[in-house]
Amino acid sequence: MARFPRSAVPRLLYTFFSSKTRRFYPSPTAALLLGNFEVRQFSAGNVARAKDAKEPWWKESMERLRNIGISAHIDSGKTTLTERILYYTGRIHEIHEVRGKDGVGAKMDSMDLEREKGITIQSAATYCTWKDYQINIIDTPGHVDFTIEVERALRVLDGAILVLCSVGGVQSQSITVDRQMRRYEVPRLAFINKLDRMGSDPWKVLNQARSKLRHHSAAVQVPIGLEENFQGLIDLVQLKAYYFHGSSGEKVVAEEIPADMDAIVAEKRRELIEMVSEVDDKLAEAFLNDEPISSVDLEEAVRRATIARKFVPVFMGSAFKNKGVQPLLDGVLSCLPCPIEVSNYALDQTKNEVKVMLPGTPDGPLVALAFKLEEGRFGQLTYLRVYEGVIRKGDFIVNINTGKKIKVPRLVRMHSDEMEDIQEAHAGQIVAVFGVDCASGDTFTNGSVKYTMTSMSVPEPVMSLAVQPVSKDSGGQFSKALNRFQREDPTFHVGLDAESGQTIISGMGELHLDIYVERIRREYKVDATVGKPRVNFRETITQRAEFDYLHKKQSGGQGQYGRVCGYVEPIPPGSPIKIEFENMIVGQAIPSNFIPAIEKGFKEAANSGSLIGHPVENIRIVLTDGASHAVDSSELAFKLAAIYAFRQCYSAARPVILEPIMLVELKVPTEFQGTVAGDINKRKGVIVGNDQDGDDSIITVNVPLNNMFGYSTMLRSMTQGKGEFTMEYKEHSPVSQDVQMQLVSTHKADKAE
Repeated sequence: MARFPRSAVPRLLYTFFSSKTRRFYPSPTAALLLGNFEVRQFSAGNVARAKDAKEPWWKESMERLRNIGISAHIDSGKTTLTERILYYTGRIHEIHEVRGKDGVGAKMDSMDLEREKGITIQSAATYCTWKDYQINIIDTPGHVDFTIEVERALRVLDGAILVLCSVGGVQSQSITVDRQMRRYEVPRLAFINKLDRMGSDPWKVLNQARSKLRHHSAAVQVPIGLEENFQGLIDLVQLKAYYFHGSSGEKVVAEEIPADMDAIVAEKRRELIEMVSEVDDKLAEAFLNDEPISSVDLEEAVRRATIARKFVPVFMGSAFKNKGVQPLLDGVLSCLPCPIEVSNYALDQTKNEVKVMLPGTPDGPLVALAFKLEEGRFGQLTYLRVYEGVIRKGDFIVNINTGKKIKVPRLVRMHSDEMEDIQEAHAGQIVAVFGVDCASGDTFTNGSVKYTMTSMSVPEPVMSLAVQPVSKDSGGQFSKALNRFQREDPTFHVGLDAESGQTIISGMGELHLDIYVERIRREYKVDATVGKPRVNFRETITQRAEFDYLHKKQSGGQGQYGRVCGYVEPIPPGSPIKIEFENMIVGQAIPSNFIPAIEKGFKEAANSGSLIGHPVENIRIVLTDGASHAVDSSELAFKLAAIYAFRQCYSAARPVILEPIMLVELKVPTEFQGTVAGDINKRKGVIVGNDQDGDDSIITVNVPLNNMFGYSTMLRSMTQGKGEFTMEYKEHSPVSQDVQMQLVSTHKADKAE
């Protein structure tokens, strides 16, 4: 057979090349150019055989692809685990710790803030090759304030690793990320980390996963020793013991199972087979007929049950001590699905948003979802998950949400903050494009179909801060920063308080907003002052009061003359008009052309009540009489007369302060219900409803907004991080007498200053 020289075909024509087997996986372009005969040389006969068997060119390439996310509670070891995966797969050549003394920091924590605080703030994407399989990985934050990062990563992934701490067990954020995995129907495997730590107990964690997360799960590994005696793992499927040698645990040695562990291995393997049999009919048949179950049968059954989301296999190890990571990678290949084994749906915009199943093959029309935006050195970087078809550099793509046609100027594959230019990417891959103007959640196609992918769920912001730049010159950079962060993060909102003129930023918690204020300072060199946002109080009156005011001014030339008489009275709260003005003058005591000026004067005066300077509402002003002067009366004179008349009668109408009341819905585990209710009473809240939802209590309360600052942090500490709350405006209602006196004296003191 004639040999086709490899050098004759440009490297860009291949999807990827495995250095271990010297095997290429051809791109569609390569397959077309080379034809069946030449491709045989490059893929060791696989593509040729596929063509003979009428299998499409992409089948093997797709089957050897995994898209996974790593999610967990804060400090469970996600970034440390990703660092080890990159090291063992040859993507990085030395290991750095998350809070390393060498000052380098983990590869996936590329922001300075992440390295300083030792937490992940933004999800980071990378890819690696393990045993001829290509794995795309997204490392996500653990902190509840950055929950949108987890949300959008899970939206586009085919499988996930849920990391659990062998000491902390199932913690609050483990429950939250597990709920997100269920929402996006992501098959997952669990990894119990930190087996080297004092007090580690993987069996306790496994039981917690079954009870708290309602996982149908079983261990596929048994640790050899725990805490400082943790040496290796026994694989219950292959029945082999694995030890990890070398300075970084890179040499995996397979040995026979230690004799003293035969009993526990037999017991745990039987438990694994029983658990999988409950959800897999094929294995159940063999198990019930007492047939011997081979390693291959068990491995296939675990894969079927995991992909069907009926079973969660539990792996173990210690990422920090370099033990158990390679078997976990093998588990990703054997248990988690490839892109064509997952059902993805799009909405057809031409047929009234009918659900369309996407086969997920590179043969179809292009469908890609922009799931994350970042401001890079070269402009906006848009992360895309390609669901169907092929995207090539230089192609024209259509943004279905805006209808714009855009050329793809540059296509890259991400490795944390590093980029590798590529010419094309096919279905199942996660890539990034430059210079494409879009929003998070937009769908791109090649124009032949009008499909949109369902968007991700975005939680509402729960906390706000007032920010303003210290120097007036930096206003441009300041607004540029806020605009960028709003585009990148759907949970970050910016608004303007019309009354105080302050810029108000809202987000998922105190840490979330602190990080953004810090990023404004570092990335845009703008120092910003942060204050508690001013609560929007209102004032109103509670009884009728008369006014009779004469405004008279004579100082040579034309004077000012205007007299207004009438009364003010309260109108019922909830009426659509906040300030009513009525002219009940009979005759021409005041010429009709001055009436609009009087109305304007009263409304202007009502903008600032005399108690604390906030607007007055729910008030009716009635004009009954007055007097004018043939020469000295003017619009200005009557406007001033109205302003002073309002101030004269306002205190006689017994004014009160109204404060915004929020409708707060709390979801807390029942065990903390008493503590939370007690705290709500302290905050002058009124409980209006209490329901049960499984193990949680749903409490509905009305609480003054002024008493809700710092509540997210307080609620987390009261409920061990398990409580959640949503807050929305309900109404303005009068404050108590003591609060009114306190607000008035504070206002007077501020005025005096």
